Order: sequence, then C-alpha cells, then structure tokens
Amino acid sequence: MHFHFSGHLLLAFTRILVFKGNSTFVQNEVIPANSDILGSPIEYLKGVGPQRAELLKKELNIFTFHDLLNHFPHRHIDKTKVNSIRDIVSSTEYIQVAGTLHNMDVVGVKGGRRMVATLRDNTGTVELAWFQGLNWIQKILQPGQQYLVFGKVSFFQGQPQIVHPEMELLTHEKPEGKSFLEPIYPTTEKLRSKALGGRQIGKHTETLMKLISEKDVPENLPDEILKNLNLINRFKAYSQIHFPANMPEYDDAVRRLKFEELFIAQLRMARLRSQRHHFSKGVVFEKVGKLFNTFYTKYLPFELTGAQKRVIKEIRKDTATGKQMNRLLQGDVGSGKTMVALLIMLIAADNGFQSCLMAPTEVLAQQHHNNITALLKDMPVELGLLTGSTKAAGRKLIQKKLDDGSLQILIGTHAVIEKAVQFKNLGIGIVDEQHKFGVAQRAMLWEKNETPPHILVMTATPIPRTLAMTAYGDLDYSVIDEMPPGRQPITTVHRDERDRPKVMEFLKSEIARGRQVYIIFPLIEESDKMDYENLMKGYENVKAWFPEPTYWISMVHGRQKTVQKNTNMQRFVTGDTHILVSTTVIEVGVDVPNASVMVIESAEKFGLSQLHQLRGRVGRGADKSYCILLTGQGIGNDARERMKIMTSTNDGFIIAERDLDMRGPGDIEGTRQSGVLNFRLASIVQDKSLLEVARRFADDIMEADPKLSSAENLRIRRYFETNLGKTAWSRIS
Repeated sequence: MHFHFSGHLLLAFTRILVFKGNSTFVQNEVIPANSDILGSPIEYLKGVGPQRAELLKKELNIFTFHDLLNHFPHRHIDKTKVNSIRDIVSSTEYIQVAGTLHNMDVVGVKGGRRMVATLRDNTGTVELAWFQGLNWIQKILQPGQQYLVFGKVSFFQGQPQIVHPEMELLTHEKPEGKSFLEPIYPTTEKLRSKALGGRQIGKHTETLMKLISEKDVPENLPDEILKNLNLINRFKAYSQIHFPANMPEYDDAVRRLKFEELFIAQLRMARLRSQRHHFSKGVVFEKVGKLFNTFYTKYLPFELTGAQKRVIKEIRKDTATGKQMNRLLQGDVGSGKTMVALLIMLIAADNGFQSCLMAPTEVLAQQHHNNITALLKDMPVELGLLTGSTKAAGRKLIQKKLDDGSLQILIGTHAVIEKAVQFKNLGIGIVDEQHKFGVAQRAMLWEKNETPPHILVMTATPIPRTLAMTAYGDLDYSVIDEMPPGRQPITTVHRDERDRPKVMEFLKSEIARGRQVYIIFPLIEESDKMDYENLMKGYENVKAWFPEPTYWISMVHGRQKTVQKNTNMQRFVTGDTHILVSTTVIEVGVDVPNASVMVIESAEKFGLSQLHQLRGRVGRGADKSYCILLTGQGIGNDARERMKIMTSTNDGFIIAERDLDMRGPGDIEGTRQSGVLNFRLASIVQDKSLLEVARRFADDIMEADPKLSSAENLRIRRYFETNLGKTAWSRIS
C-alpha cells in the first residue's frame, strides 16, 4: 500500500493499453509492433490521455514517446537506502526512514490547523506534519503501525520535521529501499497544478521504459568507439539516465549520451566540410601575379608576421583547388586581418576576378576604403565604396564599372549584397566582423557569380577553439595568433567612483600631450529613452570636467541620424575634437591612432568580450595607451572577477576562454546558432575534452569513409537516414 499525500486529489485520465498478438492497441488506434513506437503521439501512453498530452505539448514540447524519452531528469532522489532517524543532521535535504507512528493530533485553529505525528525508530524520533487533506489522512493512517517514510527535512524550533511525507505501510519487518534512484524531472507551475510535477512525469517515463526495448533504441555508434571510450550501449544509457541503481550508473549514462550528442554534431560538420571540399565547385586563382608581387615588394608598409604569412598560404592553397573556399579567419584586434584581406584581393585581381569586402557599419566601410585607397595609391587597382548613403548617380557609376569589370575591389556595407548589385566576375567575398551578419546575408554573396565565389569571414572577437569547432565546424579555420611588431601592450586599470577626480586629471594630462580620449557609456536599460537620458547625463558631467573652448567634445549614439553620427565621428578621426563620448557603437573597427585612452563608464555592466573589443580601439598608434575601467564601489564577485581578468591580460584568446567559462556560449551569431549549440546534456564549456575526442573520431571516420558505407559505420548511416531523412547522405553517396 503506497500513499503520496499532496494538497489536492489527483485525478488521472488514463487510456486503456493492451497487448494482443503482434500489435499494441490504444483504444481504437493500432500501432503495429514493428513500427516506430517512439514516434507514437504522447496521448497514447497509458495514463496520459488527450488533456494531459495537450499540457505536455504546450509546456514542455513533448509530442511523442521519443520526446518523453529525451526529457531527462534534472536530479534523482535516493530511496535505495533506509536511514536511521539519528542520521538526520542540519545539512540533510531528503531522507527515507522507517518506524512506528505515534501521537497523531490536530493542532491550531482555522487557517492555522495542521496535523502532527511522531515517527519513532530505535535511534530517535522525527515529527511529521500535514497542512492539507487532514480528514482523509486521519482516516488512512493508523497509529501504532510501522511505516516507510520519505520526504524533505526541515527544522521547526530546532527539531527535525518532515512536511507532507510520502508514507508506505510496512507489511514485513525489514523495510527495503527502491532498486533504483527516483528521477525528478523539469516541469512548470502550470503542469504541477494539473498533477504533472517532476515526480508524476517520472511515472509516465517508467511506463514508457516498460514498453520499449533495445530494438526501439538501436545503437548508433561503431563498436570501435564504444570499446575505445568504454561507453555503455545506447538503450542501457537511456535506462540508466532515467532510472539508475546508483550515481556511478547515472554518470556512465550521462557520459555516453553527451558523447553521442557531440559526436553527431561534429560528424554533421565534418560532412558539410567534406561535401564542400569534394563537390562544391569554386573559381580558380591560378597564379600570384604582378599586382600582388609589386605591392608586396614595393608598398607593403611593414613586414608580415609569421602568422599572417601562414594564413595567406592556407587561403592561397584553398583558392587554387577549384573547390569553393569557406574559411573563418580569426585574429585579435590589431593583428593584421585587413592586410591579409587586401593581399588576397590582389591575388583575385591578378587572376581577372573582382572582390568585395563587406563591413557592418558605414563608418567601418568608409575606414576600410580610406585605408586601402591610401595603401594602393600608386597601384593600377580601381576601388569603389557602396553604402546605404551612396547617391543614385554614384550607384549607377559603380554598377557600370562592376558590369564592365573595371572596378576590381568593391568595399561597402550590406548594400553590396542587394539584388540590384551585380558583378561581372566576383571571385571572393570577404565579410569583416562576421558576427554582425547572419548566415543568410552571407549566402547572398554566393549568388553573385555563376560559380560561387570564395568566402572569407573575419572576426576580431576571439572565439575559443571549443566554440569555433562547434558553431563554425563547417568552415575551415585560420588564426592570426601573433601581433605585428612595435605595438605596445595597453595598460588596463580598474578604478571606482572615488578615483574619478584623479582619472579626469590624468585625461587632461594626456590631452595636453596631444592625445585623444574615448569615454564609453553602456547600453543597459530596456528602454531606449533611459539609455539616452543616462548618456546625456554622462555627457553633461564630462562637459563639466572639460569645459569648452579649452576642450572640444564629440558625441556619437544610436539615436543620431547617420549623417550627424558620421560627421561627429569624422571630427574625432581628424583630431578636431579631444574627446569622443559614445555608446558601444564604436565597438568595432574604428581606427584613430592618436587616441591613447579609453575610459569605460559602468564597466561592471559589460561582458568580457565587449570590454576587450572596446579596449582594442586604443593602442593603434606608436604611443603608450591606457584603458580605464570605471565602476561603482560595491560591485559583485562576478564583475570583480571580470575586472581582474581584464587588468591581468591583453590576450583576446585567454579572455574569450574565460568569458566562455563564466557566461557559457551565449548567442554568438544568431542564425548559425539554431540547433548547433542546443545540446540537451553536453556543454561545450564543461565537456571540452569530450568535444575534442568527438571531433577527432568524426574527422577520422569522414576521411576514411565519407559515404558511411562500410559495415562498421552502417549504424551511424542508419541513424542519420532515420533522423535526418533518407537523403541525409545521398549528396555524397
């Protein structure tokens, strides 16, 4: 006899489920025994029915038996042991004890009524308490009888107490615990109110596990991997993640299923790379010609670093194969990615192809255009600039030159991917600060030539290797991990509000030396209006410290019209103003070598990656540069840790790793993210080493057997065909 007392009567709507011959009958529905039972609608599971099914669909996206199987418990309760009452200590959360029930009494009046009783074993006593269903409990429970009791321990006036315990009448002398740990599942308030709490979902999962067998959850990993990594089989993993006998069994199940998630994701990525390498036709850059060689020998402003040379070789190799290149180029702020891009565009021009460089903002596009124009001023290369504010006549002229092939390099914003913009012979599309663009926008570049152009996506946001392998695993991957010689490290300091007068005096001394200063305010409020008010207040404070006409100040923020924003920015770029007060709109790519100080107001409100990006706006000239992180006085531990990391290293890759550890992967790119990082169990932060192993196995399999046609890889192929459709591997079969 088993009772679970809760505050309301549980009314279960059940469906009759019987087995007959080779079929399972669910009321009037027939599911053939050899069909995919896991594909059955959830309402057909005994005890669920249409009403509960609707709730499970709406609240937890559980539509089928398969969905329920993959709804994993977030913790387990250990009812395998029966403890002594004396084992209860202040840190005990849940406990199972057995003893004799004594002293049942209703105490209190009206709203404060409760029932209390004492459970006694030969080591001590614990109080039991109920606040609801008192009449029913009084009828059911019998003082003097032995009960097995489980519940959450609390303390009342220093004495242990179990409120609304689960109670089971003992019919034999020696009480026994369960044979498995009891799972508790994620649920919602709405489900709880309809008797579908974390425990009740466990009952439905138990029903499901009795219906299915190994043939319903076939193995999808090769024996070699299972043996090599000492992984349990798939069906056993599902059984043990839900109903383990002990924690080591649970850990084995989690490790197996985490590896499966990571391995399948890596195999999909490896397949995409393999398809591209084997089957995607690309334009061929046959030679390194006169334009490249002339620029390299005569006009290159500085010696390339070893890392830049290595990356150019990697790209050069890709573009000569006749396959389309899709490469991610990652390099910290100031590592020289733009120079690599320029040299590759010159190789394209040497081979008779056009190039385009797409930047996320007009300011950055204009800056790239100015810099590259200055570098190529003595070279016979024609450049164009196309942004949202290019006038109709200018657009017409650019289109004419693109059509006849005389315009070799087009630089611009997303205006360059508009349908109206057509190239005669686009050979390579380069996307700067790729995280500002979605995959769909980049794909538009593919359509700009009959044979898809090569694609190079660049980012100055260092991406930890584990994240790059997962989110960008379908791209080939290059890293510039070396800074050009002569760049001085930026000195970063953390100061709080009490230090403001000293900070302002330091800024005045830098301005007196002919330097310029950024002062950045965060975008933190939900309301655009609030942000604007905070910025204006900050701007007034800055003006109070730096009065005109001794000091001139520009201001840039998102509410300004593009023309005003560009004018204010330009005044700072040309040195007409000493201080630029801005929101984070200047985070990416603005290059003012004379700006030597970056002050970040309310720095505790920024993430590590953003702080590092902002810091990268200074230190671009030959002068010593500084980044001052200004915070309030009473900042939290996380914020203090971020300040500590920022002041201890300038290495973007170290910062990116720490950021990933502290925040998790976040939404690093929008459309690319869907499905790639949404693992049920695995974490690319905690499971880095498992991810590396999964990647290695996936690459080895794809290299040895890209069609997954060998006997040992047949399981994986079947899994992909079942889960991703019959055409999953057809394009490479």
